[in-house]
Amino acid sequence: MCFFISLFPATFWLVIGYIVYFLSTKSDGRAQKFGRILAIWIFMIAAFIPVMGLIATLSGHCPITGIMDKMQTM
Repeated sequence: MCFFISLFPATFWLVIGYIVYFLSTKSDGRAQKFGRILAIWIFMIAAFIPVMGLIATLSGHCPITGIMDKMQTM
């Protein structure tokens, strides 16, 4: 469950990364290089979030499943 929930912030960071990359192509010089490096970092953050959601889901440490179990017992 944490994996599916983690796709929302990952999508947000992916869109921000594309915006930063697009804006860096419109600039020149040091700003363009900085924008591309920043976009790469943002893409790495976007890739890291679902990986951590998958690890939390597979390890059984996802707090959402505990909340869902409590809702079913009520």
